[in-house]
Amino acid sequence: MSDRYDIAIVGSGAAGLSAALNAKIRNKKFIIFGNKNLSNKIVRAPKINNYLGFYGMTGPEIKEKFQEHLDYMGIEITEERVNNIYAMGDYFALMVNDKTYEASALILATGMEYTQPLKGEEEFIGRGVGYCATCDAPLYKEKVVTIIGYNKEAEEEANFVSELASLVYYIPMYKGPFELNGNIEVVEDKPVEIKGGMKVDTLVLKDGELKTDGIFVLKDSISPGQLVPGLKITDGHIEVDRLMQTNIEGCFAAGDCVGKPYQYIKAAGEGNIATLSAASYLEKLKAKNKNK
Repeated sequence: MSDRYDIAIVGSGAAGLSAALNAKIRNKKFIIFGNKNLSNKIVRAPKINNYLGFYGMTGPEIKEKFQEHLDYMGIEITEERVNNIYAMGDYFALMVNDKTYEASALILATGMEYTQPLKGEEEFIGRGVGYCATCDAPLYKEKVVTIIGYNKEAEEEANFVSELASLVYYIPMYKGPFELNGNIEVVEDKPVEIKGGMKVDTLVLKDGELKTDGIFVLKDSISPGQLVPGLKITDGHIEVDRLMQTNIEGCFAAGDCVGKPYQYIKAAGEGNIATLSAASYLEKLKAKNKNK
């Protein structure tokens, strides 16, 4: 288990990066989870004209400016997928593959790129549906496992599971070629619904169905409501106040995940506020623990 951080930031778009910059300025011990592209939304943008001072630039050009700023500030992004986050009272436990990170405050900046859950997916979380194959694979030794992979990284997890399970079905949600072990059966069909009784037993596809003991849904990111149990979601967005505070004490959110307009300049401003609010929360927590 790692040392506890002051702040954990999930997401490396404009909101998450702004939060990280301000955490650095405030001299907080923090970790930011994201990817090397920073944000897939940014790198796909053809032209950006409404970000003050960065007019007439393409998404990739803005991304390079963001990266330059990170490098100047000495900020590194941890390229790992966060699978679950649990509020533990005065800290948060972040489950990242086979590791656990702890942070006193949490900032969610997950954007709005996650896919909608399958019918039955949320109902069977913990009862056969999971988001980290390398974490839960030992539970399925000599059993049938289905993996729905949304990116190339999912193939590595599928290969790991195939060493333990009796049979692995792999359903790619992207084009091949695939680098999979020979004992993995690729099923190129569209998943529609997850069914079962006490536990998962069937994945319904557009053109058939698979009998399975477990299903791993490996996405780029999962919805905040699935990520953080108990988080209040309204109309598909995380509910926050003007200080970016969610309904969970010590948990803040910023950017597209809290609502429209989906704009970089709005996200960056909210990321700034989220860190200022998190810093204020940490001071109160410090005072509270000192008086115990």
